[in-house]
Amino acid sequence: MKSTILLFVSLFCGLILAQDDGSTTETENNSTPGSCFPDMCDILQQLGALKEKLAASETQIQELKNKERTKVIFSTAAGGVSDIGPFNTDTTLIYRRVITNIGGAYSPSTGIFTAPVAGVYYFIIFYHAGGAHQGRVLLYKNNELVVLTQDHKSDSDTADNGGNAAFLQLQQRDQVYVRLAANSYVWGYDHHTTFSGFLVTQM
Repeated sequence: MKSTILLFVSLFCGLILAQDDGSTTETENNSTPGSCFPDMCDILQQLGALKEKLAASETQIQELKNKERTKVIFSTAAGGVSDIGPFNTDTTLIYRRVITNIGGAYSPSTGIFTAPVAGVYYFIIFYHAGGAHQGRVLLYKNNELVVLTQDHKSDSDTADNGGNAAFLQLQQRDQVYVRLAANSYVWGYDHHTTFSGFLVTQM
């Protein structure tokens, strides 16, 4: 498109030179520096405006392509072969079994999700445990508690389940993670206790 515009400009300049038959005097030439035919001036102005619109469109297209390339989806399970907890203090859960980690934003060594881009994300937590201890699982954004799920200790209840979810608006490098509350426990294993999330839209 840019080369086409340059070609048009060259052709019009050629037409201007062709129409100058040398009959004008030096005085006449000097009296109107940079002048052009009215129709030619209009066309050149339109071509300049078209070039600006083209540049703006190319920028918008590139921004859309960048957004399309940013995909963030992860799903994890606590993993292991035994219960996790209870601990004396709140403890960050590390989900070691990675089911999906498109974009690589979740770290299986720390249990922390770090937002690669600013946007709205959706997170889901779920746990399974028995009634020997309370079950209490907390979802955090940075150092702020967002949502939790829990069940009380029970001698008669042999299995507990809990879950919760939230949409979060995150800035780049914000962190989201799950903590197991003090004196709580969950079943580890490969399939029972999970943490998942994905990017809904960039901001």
